[in-house]
Amino acid sequence: MNIRCYFPQNVLAGSIALALLSVGSAHATPVTTTSLLQQTEQLPTGFAEHFFDVPLAVRVELNGQLLGEAMITLSRDERVRLLEFTHNMDVQGHMLQRQQQWAQILQTERKLGDCSADCPEKLLAIQYSIENSQLSIVTADAETISGEAKYYLLPEESGLGLIMRNQLNLVNDGEGGTSGNYWLDTIASLGTWSAQSGWQMAKSNGYYDEMHYSMQHLYAQREYEGHFLRLGYFTPDSNNISLQPITMGGRPDTTIGVMFGSSDTLAISNDRPSSTPIYVTVNRPGIVEIYRNQQLINSQPVQPGLQTIDTRTLPGGIYPVEVRLVEDGDVTYRGDETIYKPENWTDPTNRWRYNLYAGKSTQLISNWEKQDEGKLNAGVMLNYLLNPRLVSGLSVQQVQGNMQYGTTLDWRISDSVSIYNNLSWAQNYGQGVDVQGIYNYGSGSLVLSHNQSWLDTRTRYGSYKGETRTSSANLQHRLSQKNSLTSRVSNSSGNSNGTGVDIGWQHNGELFSNNALWRVSLFDRPGSYSSGNSRNRGIDINLSWSLSSKSGSVNARLGSRTARDGGRDNNASLGWQQDYDEGFVRNLNTTLTADRYGMGLDVGAGFQNSLLRGDTYAQKSSYSSGISGGINLESTVAMGRSKLAASGESHYSGAGMIIDVESDVPGVHLRAEELNGGSTPLRPGRNFIPVEPYKTGHLQFDLEKDDHAVTIKPQSTSYQLNRGGVEYRKIQVMKTVTVIGRVLDASGEPIRGGQVVNHASRSVTEHGGFFAVEMNASSPTLAIHHNDKQLCELTLDINAHPQENNALMVGDIQCAKS
Repeated sequence: MNIRCYFPQNVLAGSIALALLSVGSAHATPVTTTSLLQQTEQLPTGFAEHFFDVPLAVRVELNGQLLGEAMITLSRDERVRLLEFTHNMDVQGHMLQRQQQWAQILQTERKLGDCSADCPEKLLAIQYSIENSQLSIVTADAETISGEAKYYLLPEESGLGLIMRNQLNLVNDGEGGTSGNYWLDTIASLGTWSAQSGWQMAKSNGYYDEMHYSMQHLYAQREYEGHFLRLGYFTPDSNNISLQPITMGGRPDTTIGVMFGSSDTLAISNDRPSSTPIYVTVNRPGIVEIYRNQQLINSQPVQPGLQTIDTRTLPGGIYPVEVRLVEDGDVTYRGDETIYKPENWTDPTNRWRYNLYAGKSTQLISNWEKQDEGKLNAGVMLNYLLNPRLVSGLSVQQVQGNMQYGTTLDWRISDSVSIYNNLSWAQNYGQGVDVQGIYNYGSGSLVLSHNQSWLDTRTRYGSYKGETRTSSANLQHRLSQKNSLTSRVSNSSGNSNGTGVDIGWQHNGELFSNNALWRVSLFDRPGSYSSGNSRNRGIDINLSWSLSSKSGSVNARLGSRTARDGGRDNNASLGWQQDYDEGFVRNLNTTLTADRYGMGLDVGAGFQNSLLRGDTYAQKSSYSSGISGGINLESTVAMGRSKLAASGESHYSGAGMIIDVESDVPGVHLRAEELNGGSTPLRPGRNFIPVEPYKTGHLQFDLEKDDHAVTIKPQSTSYQLNRGGVEYRKIQVMKTVTVIGRVLDASGEPIRGGQVVNHASRSVTEHGGFFAVEMNASSPTLAIHHNDKQLCELTLDINAHPQENNALMVGDIQCAKS
């Protein structure tokens, strides 16, 4: 076979034709309902030859909403075939799942116009417009959907699933005593219901030496539109209550009963603006940048004048942000603002949030000291949105035969001033008050707080009986971009008595061209046992310095404080920490200390693999001779679709996906990325990815580093799961090479509109027969189809053709019907 190297023609013919048609028909009526052949009659002579059976870039809409940008082919008998979706940046999250469905449907050719037979997904019609290069899909849903849906429908095929979260904590006090705790939390999907259970085994040196066990909860829960229902054995909590009143007298007992309340679990978080708008005054065209925790979360262009910032795409919640205005490359304004988008109030017209529960106090499967069983446990917790800046709360409960009452108020008086207060009273226990005021100004914030309780001295609860009080003032002030001051003044009586003062200065700078953070703190605090009950006065000077090595840092400290005998204790420490992105060990740290009692040493390590994560530490005190230490372990096990997986990831969101990665590329590293910005690493073999239950989600699979020429199939997947649901997917990672050539028929004429198919991808030949397709390097075969018939199948010898930049030039391929 003679080899001549060709590069495929760019997809220009269709674009030029569309441009000429647009100019020539600027005043023409829309042609979306005109047949395809009638539309092509308006094209200049000769351009129709470059229009049919070649890839065309189009915009695809479903019921008037953007489904994505794609490549398609159109045939003279008015059939359309979708090759692939090429751009998803402007597609809303709930449409990505529909995109996958329609990509599958349109992989085979479908007739344009009204659908009369074989109409999947309630298809009514498919139309194509040359004038605006748009493929429009209309279904029966377009006639029934009015406005945006407020709630997700429960998954129809969530199936069975089980997620188990294991947690083990062990500690030795250095004197021969060991304490430990093991938790097992499980959540299972049972159709439209979820079942949750919690189990504990514990042993505590000095408190209870024998092993104790208990079942913490075992209940079933069902989510409805705006409500939830819980049945079984549980401890009443503040489920879906955004402002929980704090009560005194202990938490409710474990209860067998029922719980009912409002819920936004199924609510669709449609983009909505902040309840308190943010304004900027712009002098010249510029860009507004919005930072949260010093991380850029949004930017948008602005024009001169007074205007509001678009906050609809910002995350939900109530949180502070820094707004920067950049004009001509210079930051001309910086301001601190607050985003107010209460996550539990997606619908401000529904102002109530409530929980009600009732049942019998009891303990099941437990050898702990028995509580008073058989008593009535009942309560109600309410929230009411008085206005976007004012939320109130109320709690009335019966706990262990005694009544508890609590009320709270969260009031944002202005963008810079807010007040929070909580009042509580418990029968046969006491009452308390907690008040906080926050003032945010341009360079910092001031927080004033006061809490006070009056306890019933007849009770035998806690370490102190009587009145306790704490008042404090906290100031944070930014002197410049690199310097800030913090101070705290507090006065307390009861468990501790006296006034304490802390003043600190912080400087972000550089040391030997590496980032360095300096902190100086002065303190004068009330005495405690560790200071010989004398006032603890002193100074601390800290330096945190980033090393030139990746993720390494050094911490040094000099200080003076009150010693255990009331004298002066001058002290110093030197620490080192190193973080690692790969491997079993994820971080190492050690700190050496010196004080008036001698030398001390702390060492620790964090670790993680595909099965578990955790950390361990050991400590040798300068005061005592013993060595103490501990270990914390955590692992998640998931079962679903007859598959089993374990994970060491720390996320626990209530649902998940088991993903098997098959790869012919050794050591390839992938990531599964979600639309909300979260991502999870994937490795060859079995993986588990936690996902949000109930919500329609979409995962995109991509390389962590673009250092391999590979094809990932599928590149994305959609999901919707019940709480406890576990789905299964398998993805293949194939090493590929780009094959470039031209397909000819038996007489040597180019074949246009032919399908070039490989295990890794597919392509369509251009007007001159040219094509470019990704081919699986380990399976170098190409199948050529035309008019839904296979013409030939070729096995290529990769080493027999010239290669350049991972492109294989195969020249002319003569292919006739086999």
